[in-house]
Order: sequence, then structure tokens, then C-alpha cells
Amino acid sequence: MKIVVLVKEVPDTYGDRKLNLETGLADRASGEMVMDEVCERSLELALSYADNNPGTEVVVLSVAPSGATATLRKGLAMGAASAVQVVDDALVGADLGLTAEVLAAALTRIGFDLVIAGNQSTDGSGGVIAAMIAELLDAPQLSSLSSVAISDAAVSGMRASDGATMRVSAELPAVVSITEALPDARFPNFKDSMSAKKKPFETISLNDLGVNAEDPEASRSIVIALSEKPPRAAGTKIVDEGDAGEQLANFLIQNQLT
Repeated sequence: MKIVVLVKEVPDTYGDRKLNLETGLADRASGEMVMDEVCERSLELALSYADNNPGTEVVVLSVAPSGATATLRKGLAMGAASAVQVVDDALVGADLGLTAEVLAAALTRIGFDLVIAGNQSTDGSGGVIAAMIAELLDAPQLSSLSSVAISDAAVSGMRASDGATMRVSAELPAVVSITEALPDARFPNFKDSMSAKKKPFETISLNDLGVNAEDPEASRSIVIALSEKPPRAAGTKIVDEGDAGEQLANFLIQNQLT
């Protein structure tokens, strides 16, 4: 079985996150860049299956700038057999549609039995890439799974909603997205990090995939306005002098919160 795990390099959750107000892009120099945690959990799911099923090949795939090599190397150090990185200047600022198109083309090129992704990234938080890829590949998709079971011919799992839980399943090949309810990722040791340098690492371009980022017939989104988030204003303080309840009621009424 070949499992392809989609990984993404994002600004560290615990660091500053800023937008470049001139370009509308994330300022990648404002903080440390790391592999998204939900991507690490996706990779752990694939590796855990591979540990118990000899012959399973795990590949990490990313659409990322050339400087994101270390993130894919970490995936190799964790245990992936190979890595594929799509790098192209035309992908700077790519929207969700173009990103999904590129990933789908890369997956077709690589081949897969199962694709595992996070349910949404911690930077863009689009939450639709896995579904868009499944649509483009004409493959079944199981979304936002909090548990996953993989077999030779199928994949299944639990999806939680506000009022219930659902058990869903699909025959392979398929695409699944997981939540942070899945187990934490393993930590690669020094030996793993060194061996990762010898594993296959392929860098491909849009030309290799036959994707035209400037296709006039394709739907592309553009940024039409950008502004910095305004500073948070001070809240209203209510001092209880025997009429706090009345003050609170008036505040709710004035702000149409009743």
C-alpha cells in the first residue's frame, strides 16, 4: 500500500503571525516556520499503520517554497520513505483552488492508495483542500475524522458533529482528513535525522505536472483589499453599587444582545 501524507509548513502557533500589507502574503520572516501539528498527526497515523504492515510505503507531499525543505526532511526523519515537494514561483500566493489542482496533479503523478491530510491548517484555516482534491481525483473522501482504521481495501473512522457521532467508511483509493484528536507524532532521534538525508527527495515544478497557474479558464481568487486588524478596544466595566443587574441589562439591550 502507498500512503501519501500532505504536509504544510506554517508559522509557529506560539509565535507572532503577520501579514505583509503590501503583498497580502504571510510574512514568513516574522517567526519560526514549522510543520503544522495536524500534519504531524496525519503522518503519525500513516507511520503507525506502516509499522504493523510491512510493504507499506509512506510518502510526504507538500506545495511549498524552496526554503521549506527542512519541514519535509523532518517527515523523512519521522519515518516516511520519500518526499515530494512542488516548488514554483508561480505558486506564490496561490489560492485554495490552484493549490488543490497542483496537489491532485502531484498525487496522480506519484500514485496512491490512501491520502491523509489535516482537516485544516493553522494559518489559512481553509478546511477544504482535502475535499477539493478528492473531487478532482474522483475519489471518496472521509472528512474530519477523530479516529481512523485502515485495512488493505478500505478505510473507516469516526466523525464527531454537534449532536452525534458518525461511523463512515470508503473503499480505497480514498482521501481522508483528520482532526487533532488523533495521537501526537513521534519525535525523530539523531539517527533518524541522519538517515533522512539519504532518502529520496524529489522537487518538481508546475511544468512537470502540466498545470498552468495563469490558465484564463480556471477560477482564481484575488485579494482586492487588505488592512491590519484594529487594536482591541477597552471593554465596559460595571461596578456593582447595588444596580449591577440593571446596568448589565441596559448594556445588553443597547448592544442588541438580548
